[in-house]
Amino acid sequence: MRSLQEGETAMYGYGMDYTYIMFVMPAVILSLIASYMVKSRFAYYDKVRSSRGITGAQAAELLLRANGITDVRIQHIRGQLSDNYNPSTKVLSLSDSTYASASIAAIGVAAHETGHAIQHNVGYSPLALRSSLVPVANIGSRFGPMLAVAGIILGASAQSVSSFQLFQLITNIGLVLFGGAVLFYLITLPVEFNASFRAMTILRQTGTLDSTELIGVRKVLTAAAMTYVASALTAIGSLLRLIVLSNNRRRR
Repeated sequence: MRSLQEGETAMYGYGMDYTYIMFVMPAVILSLIASYMVKSRFAYYDKVRSSRGITGAQAAELLLRANGITDVRIQHIRGQLSDNYNPSTKVLSLSDSTYASASIAAIGVAAHETGHAIQHNVGYSPLALRSSLVPVANIGSRFGPMLAVAGIILGASAQSVSSFQLFQLITNIGLVLFGGAVLFYLITLPVEFNASFRAMTILRQTGTLDSTELIGVRKVLTAAAMTYVASALTAIGSLLRLIVLSNNRRRR
């Protein structure tokens, strides 16, 4: 078996080995494109004031009432596009860029987060599943890759079959943990897509925005959805890369 230094060089290739290029780099490029798109589209439509002149917070309150939801609290938080809905506390948090802004971009983001509150209210099962996977995702994303990489590198320098098997076990544990995090990313996709669909529907049904304004909201939410797709693809690509590297070590 090869030395630790040789194993590290073969695995990382100064950060540009073929597995990284094949499995991870395309998703990273997509992530950069998606991030640029969501920021640029939000910036553009953040300058377009809604015809009704209501703020993101007012829109969220209006949409919650329209769906018969009275137990969700709306609060202002610091940050840019850090908006979120917490099912455990039933708190809808709107950021500096959304809470007091009357732009159609802000209203679209507020409606999207309201969509999550509606999902929670109607018992949308993918949202419940995603919430249950949060601890798994936190542990898996933090320790999974670390254990998998450590097992692969140490396995390359193992001097006996028993030690190699031990390091392979560590690798497998890391892969399983990281797989849980990847599952979280996959479950996130239908949750986010459905929230955006609900946002568009309730904005149209309540007349909060007119048809022209809804076109702008759709562009903002579509760009935001692509960031979730890119994150999922990056996680999947990273997991596949670790699996390939692990299998390569096993054959040697």
